[in-house]
Amino acid sequence: MNTLTFRPATAADQPIIRRMIYRAGINPLGLDWRRFVVAEEDGRIVAIGQIKPHADGSRELASLAVTPSRQGQGIGSALVRKLLASSSAPLYLTCRAGLQTYYARFGFRAITPDEMPPYFRRVAFLMNLGAPANRPRLLVMRWDGPSPDQGQWPSQARA
Repeated sequence: MNTLTFRPATAADQPIIRRMIYRAGINPLGLDWRRFVVAEEDGRIVAIGQIKPHADGSRELASLAVTPSRQGQGIGSALVRKLLASSSAPLYLTCRAGLQTYYARFGFRAITPDEMPPYFRRVAFLMNLGAPANRPRLLVMRWDGPSPDQGQWPSQARA
């Protein structure tokens, strides 16, 4: 069985981080390798993610990507738990509406524009402005820390 390990990214990982972000089709801005954690299996990076700070003081769980051949095997969930374990609340994320249930397992909840820090209010407004019916709606979600009544994580189910 292959062993999955997590480690801080290094400068040498930057090309792989960029490649994974572009292949996943997610926001390519703010890809500072120093903020990334990588999941490595047999010396190969199979997943990446970061906690990204914004000028308004908010922080975002962002740039999550898993190599296609390893998706659906719990690696993304393990990476989310790893990033949350090293972060303090509140933490925000943006995602397609269809991913709301996935992130809710970690304690994230969808929030209204009134609850959003300025950065996320702008992003949600711009991304949803005049969005065609066939484009997924963007949600902003917030994490306020582990749920005290459910241990450290609301759910440790695999992805």
